[in-house]
Amino acid sequence: MLRFAILVLLFASAAGFSQTPSPNPEKQLPAASQPIPQPVSAQVADAEAAIVKSDWKTAEAKLDPWLAAHPADPRALFDAGYVADAQNRLDSAAGLYRRAVDADPQSFEAHLSLGLLLARQGNLAKARQELATATTLDPGDAGPAVKARAWRALAQIDRNTDTTEASNDLLEALTLTSETPADTLLAASLADQAGQYDAAEAAYRRILAKDPKSAPANAGLAHLLIARKQYPEAETFLRAALEQSPGDPALTAQLATVLAAQDKAEALPLLQKLHDAHPSDAAITRMLAEVLADAGDPAGSDHLYIGLLAASPRDPALLIGHGQNLIRQLRYPEAFTAFDKATQLDPANADGWSGLAFAASRTNQPSITIHALTMRSKYLPEVPSTYFLWATAYDTLHQKAAAATYYHHFLKSSAGKFPDQEWQARQRLLVLEKKQ
Repeated sequence: MLRFAILVLLFASAAGFSQTPSPNPEKQLPAASQPIPQPVSAQVADAEAAIVKSDWKTAEAKLDPWLAAHPADPRALFDAGYVADAQNRLDSAAGLYRRAVDADPQSFEAHLSLGLLLARQGNLAKARQELATATTLDPGDAGPAVKARAWRALAQIDRNTDTTEASNDLLEALTLTSETPADTLLAASLADQAGQYDAAEAAYRRILAKDPKSAPANAGLAHLLIARKQYPEAETFLRAALEQSPGDPALTAQLATVLAAQDKAEALPLLQKLHDAHPSDAAITRMLAEVLADAGDPAGSDHLYIGLLAASPRDPALLIGHGQNLIRQLRYPEAFTAFDKATQLDPANADGWSGLAFAASRTNQPSITIHALTMRSKYLPEVPSTYFLWATAYDTLHQKAAAATYYHHFLKSSAGKFPDQEWQARQRLLVLEKKQ
């Protein structure tokens, strides 16, 4: 639910990336971690004293003339990057950190700070390179806790591509510092992603035993129960969690999902109320659109899909939801256009091919129906409705043998569930198989 988003996870806790530096005596002062051969200049020392007080203007007034005369001083470059970072001048900060790294490739602080900044900017590949380098360097006076931070930041990046690697990163951090609640939450999330549901559940419940109001743990455990399709248990859990955190939008949305999965009427008014409170939340709007469609209100549902598509016109899932609503409203040419675009954007989406096959059938395009069914068959098994579409498409194209074969497949699989189509299939078979 990215981004039930990755930057929130990276920056929200000490285990991730802080949004801006937080100068204080407890944190390492902005200085290169490796000893500098010459003494620190008075200008740089004064700048660092100003940095401790968050007096950025004074620090810049000291650092700028010094760097003009000493452009390769790694300590001053790092300090200047730190000052720019603290003022959210991220491009300037990145450039200064990079110059500090070039001037002293062994600077742990410069590599770490550059990596954290690049991650905040979304440049995760380059961020990973800098953070990985930082883990190989001596943190000096900064100590093991700060090096553990580099490993934790790596784990947050790797979780999107390799849960095993992310788990290894986290274990490296835990060899340097004790486990934090954020670590337990990350471990639970990684286990969840890897399908290790028992381990994930145990970790989530450990967090909740200490902090019943932990929003990430509540949401994570609810997600796990939903993934397992344990809907009654998920409903009980979510109702209890909402007693602890009334009105929490994420938990409310999950409860609506669970209720909808159980076909409970309460889902729709709950989602409508949630949508009224958060009209610009695309995830909630999408959920409401889906529930409205299932509740038999394709027009109301489609009104929401059209709004979502205005913001994301190339989203295949939205196009498919829109197309399905158009089918329900018998607007077949428009549905064909929506499904055609969806399958072009996401050729591996079986729902898109299913919709295109049906819309093509309704707009008398049997060749496209057959193509769409062929593509669909790569991802999903045949069902009675697709057998019937195969049969009628071949029938329209006067390919009698193929049509008869698929009518027989349809009759065998339908088992009396589609009486109108079964009558049609039998009538067509009488004609197709009539001896000349």
